Amino acid sequence: MHLELGQEAWGHVIARLLQELTLEVPEALVEKGKVLDNFYIPTRYANGHPEGPPFEHYGSLQSKEAIRYAGEILDFVRSKMAGS
Repeated sequence: MHLELGQEAWGHVIARLLQELTLEVPEALVEKGKVLDNFYIPTRYANGHPEGPPFEHYGSLQSKEAIRYAGEILDFVRSKMAGS
């Protein structure tokens, strides 16, 4: 989306990437990006939690929520790019 708008984008923080777009992004979508951002480090690294491996801290509830939020963000981006 950033490239489509002629912008450069750096990093992996979804909420910030959404906020830096030069178009209006619903605040609810930014909040969902923040939820996804919280999964970035602790799900990948064995020491991301005070105790136990990552798979012990996440289950189907978090997975379904993350997939739904990611889908909503992708739908938003696709709709904006289709209108460009």
